[in-house]
Amino acid sequence: MDIRKEAQLTGISPRITAGSLRGAAFLVGFWAAVVIFVLAASVGAKADARFDRWIRDFWPTAKAAGVSWDTYRSAFAGVSPDPDILKKASRQPEFVTPIWEYLGSAASERRVENGREKLVEWKTWLDRIEAKYGVDRHVVVAIWGMESSYGEVLNNPKIVKNVIRSLSTLAYAGGKRQRFGESQLVAALKILERGDVSPRHMTGSWAGAMGHTQFIPTTFEAYAVDMDGDGRRNIWTSIPDALGSTAAYLNRSGWVSGKTWGYEVDLPRGFNFALADGHGKRSIAEWQALGVTRVLGRVFPRPDDEAYLLMPAGARGPAFLMLKNFRVIKRYNNADAYALAVGHLADKLMGAGSLAASWPREEKPLTHSQTRELQALLNRLGYGAGSVDGKLGPKTRAAIRDYQKRIGMPPDGYANTRLLSNLKDG
Repeated sequence: MDIRKEAQLTGISPRITAGSLRGAAFLVGFWAAVVIFVLAASVGAKADARFDRWIRDFWPTAKAAGVSWDTYRSAFAGVSPDPDILKKASRQPEFVTPIWEYLGSAASERRVENGREKLVEWKTWLDRIEAKYGVDRHVVVAIWGMESSYGEVLNNPKIVKNVIRSLSTLAYAGGKRQRFGESQLVAALKILERGDVSPRHMTGSWAGAMGHTQFIPTTFEAYAVDMDGDGRRNIWTSIPDALGSTAAYLNRSGWVSGKTWGYEVDLPRGFNFALADGHGKRSIAEWQALGVTRVLGRVFPRPDDEAYLLMPAGARGPAFLMLKNFRVIKRYNNADAYALAVGHLADKLMGAGSLAASWPREEKPLTHSQTRELQALLNRLGYGAGSVDGKLGPKTRAAIRDYQKRIGMPPDGYANTRLLSNLKDG
């Protein structure tokens, strides 16, 4: 625009000086900022309008599940999408924490010390919970420690979010987490309808895991209990309800009372590592016949118990015979590392020490992209590793074992950078 015409429009004197140019630039910048602000507000308003429409459209689904309009309206009062949720939902961690570091953090001395204090503090309630559900109190308290550091994280505003906002954001945004968001949101609304908690106090993780022991809403609906008898299932501020609900969940998932989760074991020289597939169950007596013994000369209490062999860091790391209760713990979080951490922490709460065997700390686990590369190489060589998704599932581990057998490595199914280098070298 000609400066004189611009001056006429803005009222600036047409006399061209350094000062007048600075003034013109200021006003142009000011109005540009105003335009940007108005546009941003317009975009935000449109986004809010779309979300409001989504809330209206979701109402029939909630109504069909038995949620009243008053509960629905109260739950969504002032709720808007949370952009932080979308970032977390789309994040794919590239680096994998080695299991020895994970266990070291999970069963740290501080967590063990705090857990032992909680065992004393809540002894009366733990007596009742253990008597009612038959689940070892040390496992229940270990899960509490793993899930929320005995409630410490529930006071962290960077972690704790409004559950209705989190789940509605996941459901509204679509994508692979939409169905999860919708189903959990319906369950959360039903919890509010029942009166177990108010919308403001229904807090949890970005994915909707709630309270001291981090139940997602569908798990809460199915397994949460009112242990303290006040008429509400309150896992947010009632420790008896939180611990009782965890024990009830494990009990109904098949916990075998009076038995442990597993044993650390020694393997004989020349052992067939292909047996460590994490699936094939044998009786303890059968494992003993193959030369498997408990560490430090300890005795297996029940030779007829069934167990499978797990070697989470391969042939050079600790080995474990896992009983049924290990799989029950995995119902809480379907990861071997998590269940092992819970079991190890529970043992330390009872006074046990560190594991007898050492971890191969010099070995490096694969990153997500390296795992994809490994899967692609195995598939190219005809080993059938399955989808190239960066996840070490059963097909990939079976393919690794087949490859390891062919090149004379112990067929333990363990993936590390050394294995990837061998594949690259042909």
